[in-house]
Amino acid sequence: MSLLGDIVSVTLAGMMLVNQGIMTITPQHNADSPLFLVNREWRISGYYIPELRLANVPGQVKRLRPEVADALEAMYAACKAETKVTLVSVSGYREYDKQERIYAAKLKRVKGDVEAANAYVALPGASEHQTGLSMDVGQASLSSDENLSGTFGGSKGGKWLKENCWRFGFIIRYQEGWEAITGYSAEPWHVRYVGVENAAKIHANEMPLEEFLVLERKTIMLDLMENNGDSF
Repeated sequence: MSLLGDIVSVTLAGMMLVNQGIMTITPQHNADSPLFLVNREWRISGYYIPELRLANVPGQVKRLRPEVADALEAMYAACKAETKVTLVSVSGYREYDKQERIYAAKLKRVKGDVEAANAYVALPGASEHQTGLSMDVGQASLSSDENLSGTFGGSKGGKWLKENCWRFGFIIRYQEGWEAITGYSAEPWHVRYVGVENAAKIHANEMPLEEFLVLERKTIMLDLMENNGDSF
């Protein structure tokens, strides 16, 4: 191989290592990662559509990523076995266009008051539902309005969900006191899949996903520097 060919090969290899390292230490920007971050600051493209399947659970709007659907089915079954309460799917995957319509309808109801609309509804691209990683959970014995309110949080199913969802890789994404960090009001019905190991850490430390990701990036970076420093 020529000297130029050697230089090109080494350069490409270096770029691949750097890109791999960047994706490793920033899982919140990797759409394939269970730690993929979507919020008011970090939005998702309208073209993004994850692989989905229909979860075999009671309720409606039941499409989720396959691994998330598996976890949801296991969680619902465990709740039924442990409490005799039937959890139901209220809203899973939501495409960008649907979120756009929901936001437009809310904006119309509040007479164009953007601040008021943003307080209750995510802008298109700012909703976790588009990732296929989130589900709004309800209790079968409650009405639709009760499920999407604080009433669910005080129900038997809501309390079980808060204490046990981490066992199946989920977290209660938006909790009281976290509003300034997450950008959303408390939603005891909204669970987000992050994987069992991550969920256990987040549950134990009682912190929002945004704070956990900061700590996770530091840990990953230190590990990379210690074990693979020669790659960069």
